[in-house]
Amino acid sequence: MADYILIVEDDNDINHMLSDLLGGQGYRTASAFSGTEALLYIEKEAPSAVLLDLMLPGMTGEELLSRIKKLDTAISVLVSSARDDVRTRVELLRAGADDYVVKPFDTDELLARLEAVLRRNEQGKQSGNGTKGKTRLIYKDIVMEPEDFSITVSGQEITLTRREYLILELLIRNPGKVFTKNNIYESVWNEEYLGEDNAVNVHISNIRQKLARANSEETYIQTVWGIGFKMK
Repeated sequence: MADYILIVEDDNDINHMLSDLLGGQGYRTASAFSGTEALLYIEKEAPSAVLLDLMLPGMTGEELLSRIKKLDTAISVLVSSARDDVRTRVELLRAGADDYVVKPFDTDELLARLEAVLRRNEQGKQSGNGTKGKTRLIYKDIVMEPEDFSITVSGQEITLTRREYLILELLIRNPGKVFTKNNIYESVWNEEYLGEDNAVNVHISNIRQKLARANSEETYIQTVWGIGFKMK
């Protein structure tokens, strides 16, 4: 079955242009013009990916991104926005965005980024990053259940995005091993690390913040300067 893409864009012309573009590439699409409408679509059928504009009426794109990731971390989100500052990109990655394309975008770039997001998601399900059949992992006061992506810290449940979960799982399964950014990126993103992407640092920082909110007295992930990261 063709991948189902939910387009969340309040500009009528852009929304219909994207629907025609993706439909012409064989995707199934649905068009939402607000965050509330998007959530109604997601409740009916979880999309393979959401193409998300940030400037929405009512609920903001950032708020909707957070709601989507709480509902289902497996839904990929490709953000589309005219905002191109580094701070915005970092915040969106920390919130769980899978990629970001700047408006006005080239349609070929948009399609390529969407294909890459969907490919990484599918590879994550089919490769060793998949969780089916994996047993409980325990490290210090962290308890991970890879079967359903759940995690508790000191008995408190926390929410990680799919990539955050996979990074932490990788480190916990190999507590004495130092992983370079290259190791982590290629293991979790399933593509070659080119040495310029800050995604690994952003995800590690996000994981640390979420763990610290549950237990601020413990340090879990250690930075090995000049090399990478490992569990402390």
